[in-house]
This record gives sequence, C-alpha cells and structure tokens, in this order.
Amino acid sequence: MPSAEATDAALVADLVAQIEADGYAIVEDAISAEVADGLAADIARIEAHLGIEPGDNSFEGEATTRVYNLLSYGGPWLDVPLHPVVLPVAEAVLGGQILVSTISSIAIGPGETAQPIHADDQVMPLTRPHVPTVCNSMWALTDFTEANGATRIVPGSHKLDHAPGYGRHYDSIAAEMAKGSILIWTGSLWHGGGANTTDHTRLGVAMNYCAGWVRQQENQQLGIPPETMAGFSPRLRELCGLGVYRGLIGHIDKQTPAQRLYGDRPPGHHLFDKS
Repeated sequence: MPSAEATDAALVADLVAQIEADGYAIVEDAISAEVADGLAADIARIEAHLGIEPGDNSFEGEATTRVYNLLSYGGPWLDVPLHPVVLPVAEAVLGGQILVSTISSIAIGPGETAQPIHADDQVMPLTRPHVPTVCNSMWALTDFTEANGATRIVPGSHKLDHAPGYGRHYDSIAAEMAKGSILIWTGSLWHGGGANTTDHTRLGVAMNYCAGWVRQQENQQLGIPPETMAGFSPRLRELCGLGVYRGLIGHIDKQTPAQRLYGDRPPGHHLFDKS
C-alpha cells in the first residue's frame, strides 16, 4: 500500500489506479495521532451535547452511534473535506468538480453485529457498472481491525452488473488499518461495517463526496447555519454546493450562490462557459 510520505502527485495517481482496479485503496499515516485524537474528542463533546443514542435498525447499527452534519459544528471539521490527498483522489475518481455529500462519525460499539453489505450508490437508478458518482472515505480515529468492526469490502465488486441484495451474505475482507489511516472507495464497491467482538469502540469519520451533478446525501446548504458557512473558505463553500457545475448548473441570475450570499469572487471563466 502507498504511504503518505510519497509525493502527493505520485500518491494520488497510485491511489486512483488502485481504486479503478479494486474499488478501494488505503492511505497510511494520512493524519497525525493528534488530529485523530482532536476529532475524536470533538465527537465525544457533540455526542454528549446532543444526547446521541445508538441506532434503532440494522443498517445504522443498534450498538453504533453516529453524528451527522459535522460541518455545521465548524472548528476542526472545516479541514476534513480539504485533505490534500483525499480531495484530489475524489476529484480524479469523479471527473473534476465534486461536492461534499456527507460527513458523519460512526462509532461501532462492543457487541455490534455486521452491517448488511451494500453499495453507496445503489439507490441511483443507473445501469451497472456505470461512471463513478460517489467517492467515499473512512478516517480511522482508532485502529480498525477485523475484531473491532473494520469496514468489510468485496474487492472488485464495483465492476459487477448488479447491486448486492440487502441482508444477503457475501464473502468479504476486513479493511484493517492503523489509527490515522484513511480508506477510500468508489460508491459502487460492496461493503459494510464489521461486527465488533471486542470491548472497545471502533471510531471513524465518513467523509463522502459525490460528482457535481449528483444530489448530496446531506443538504449542506440548509444543514449548515449561514453564520457558520460565512466562516468557510471559498473553496469549502464551493464543495458544499454554493458554486456552479461546469459554468452553468446551479446559478442565480448568472451568479454563483456564494457570490450572491457571501460576495465570493466570481469564477475566472464566464459563468455560462461550460468548457
């Protein structure tokens, strides 16, 4: 597996090639232990503030807690979508302009059973296989092991002509990785959270992107308070959906939403220039 010590361009190219071939790749040492611990601490703070309880269904997990819409909390979360390796990999996989689809925490607790195998894009009415529409990542804030619920994947399944049947068994492997690593996969890859047979929680952050022409899983424009969005960089606002796609899709009277709301500089090309 490639290491984040390689040059960024070479690393991105290697990761994209792996994702095209196998459906996934792992970036080792992608974030420091200090960053991982800081994100974990903020998740604990938010969970306590909101009184988060485990899910009530087999998909979210009945011993798993989740915090959605993490960008709305600002602070350390503003750097997550802009990771210098993950973002360009997602852009390459999805063909250029992309959006933040969702960013959430997933804490798989002791005793959790395996999540049903699924593909993140299988709700889309598209013939499979198809061009990538979703590129997702899982940030390991603890070690991910087979025993504690590491994401289970079916390598090469992104090339199949059908989606998995919900609740059916499929042979899969555990995407084991050390704390600070990041798993990246294309949305057509069959996968699911693993069972946790240990006494410790497996904590990760799902940082997911979609192509610029695909509807986001979380409504970033309404889910993030305007006063919070005002503190975002222009690039992050664009990723949240306040730009336009290919110079045309999503404009307001020939302005981008970010121009209209926050006075961001217009794009360097004519708004209706799709080239």
